[in-house]
Amino acid sequence: MTTPQNFPCEPVFIPLGQGAQLAGDLCIPPGALGVVVFAHGSGSSRYSPRNRYVAGELQHAGLATLLLDLLTEAEEQLDIYTRQYRFDIGLLAERLVASSEWLAQQPPTRGLAQAYFGASTGAAAALVAAARLPDRIRAVVSRGGRPDLAGSALHKVRAPTLLVVGGWDEGVLELNQRAFEQLTCEKKLVVVPEATHLFEEPGKLEEVARLARDWFVQHLTPAKEAGHA
Repeated sequence: MTTPQNFPCEPVFIPLGQGAQLAGDLCIPPGALGVVVFAHGSGSSRYSPRNRYVAGELQHAGLATLLLDLLTEAEEQLDIYTRQYRFDIGLLAERLVASSEWLAQQPPTRGLAQAYFGASTGAAAALVAAARLPDRIRAVVSRGGRPDLAGSALHKVRAPTLLVVGGWDEGVLELNQRAFEQLTCEKKLVVVPEATHLFEEPGKLEEVARLARDWFVQHLTPAKEAGHA
C-alpha cells in the first residue's frame, strides 16, 4: 500500500454542548465535488492508516474528507477499559448527524453534498445517520462493516449504499448479505476476493479505495445531486 500525498488538512472541533467536542481533520481540495465523513470502527480513531489512505484517494478524486473521532477524549479513555461506547450505534449515529449539521453551517462546506464512509461498527452508525438525514446524505460506503447493527434503520436508508467485504471475512460477509437484503435503496455488494477483514493483503485496500472513489464520484457529482432533488 503506497499512501498518496494527501492535501493539507485542517484540525476542526465540532461542538456537542456542555463543553464537549469532537476532534476531526478536514481536507478540502480545490473545486471539491462533495464531502465524505469517515466513521471509524470500534477501537479505532481518525488516525486509522486504512481510512487515511482511502481519504487520500478520495481527495485526489476531488472530494473533501472529514476524518472524525466519534467519541470525545474522555469517552475514548473510558472506552478503552469498558468498551461501553464503541458498540453504542445510536450514540455514534448522533455524532455523525451532528458532524453533518456542522458541515452544513461552515462556509467552505455548506454547499457541498455529503456522504459517509463507515468501517466496522462505524458503518452501522453511518447507515442510521443516513436514514435520519435522507435529504442531506447522498451516498454511503461500508468497508468491512457491520451494517446489520443498523437494525430497523436499514429499511429507511435512501442514500445509494455500497457494501465492500473481504471474501475471506466469512462471518462478516454473511452479516452483510443479510443486511443487503433489507436495504431498499439503490445498493451494491462487492466481495473482494482473497481479502480478510482489514484488507491487509497486497492490493486489496487499493481496490476498496477505488470502489469507494467511483461510488462517491458517481453519486456526488452536481448532475446526480440535481437529479436527487
